[in-house]
Amino acid sequence: MSSNAPLPPPAVSEPPPCPRTMAVLEVAGFTAAVAVLDAAQKAAHVRLLQAELNDLLGLVIKLVGDRASLDAAIDAAHAQAAIMHTRVLARVLDGLPETAWPAIWSLPEFNPLIAQDVVLLPQEISPAMTNASIPALGFIETQGFTAVFEAIDTACKAADVQVVAKEKLGGGYVTIVIQGDVAAVKAAIDAGSAKVESLGKLIAAHVIARPSDAVMSLLPKG
Repeated sequence: MSSNAPLPPPAVSEPPPCPRTMAVLEVAGFTAAVAVLDAAQKAAHVRLLQAELNDLLGLVIKLVGDRASLDAAIDAAHAQAAIMHTRVLARVLDGLPETAWPAIWSLPEFNPLIAQDVVLLPQEISPAMTNASIPALGFIETQGFTAVFEAIDTACKAADVQVVAKEKLGGGYVTIVIQGDVAAVKAAIDAGSAKVESLGKLIAAHVIARPSDAVMSLLPKG
């Protein structure tokens, strides 16, 4: 893990300047994408620019940093994707021309069909939403809303956890994110994911201990 302090989040009121070097990572599934992002930032001194739903039930992650850091982040991303039995498409764009930037940077966009933002911009992390105050995040992702509602009902009954987000990708894919201490989150995710089989398809069930700043910055404020 890099010992460097994390880079501050960029201002989001207008597009940032075109970086000379950046990495693009595309991952199937919201949970797997967040886990890949967490592993990438913990492995190297990189910063999340934005994440974007790709309309293929996945997420595109855009990172900036120097070439060596981005290469290390991609290596960590591939390793985490293998653990989660998925695949990440990742490339470093070096010497990026400014003429290409308008196609790569995405402006805020809202999808009314899933009632959710398509482009996710990192937000400033409040004192109440740091990895010191949130020891662990848990994710249950299903195809089917009934399945995930049953799963989260069971999860919240099984341990002292709180729901912090619900994310949709379309196609019936929905992820519920919970927080709590590591043991409680693990117990909740284990209990909840066991309820999915008879009601829908379990896409992923995952626990992130000490979530990275990049992951925390994507959580809803408050």
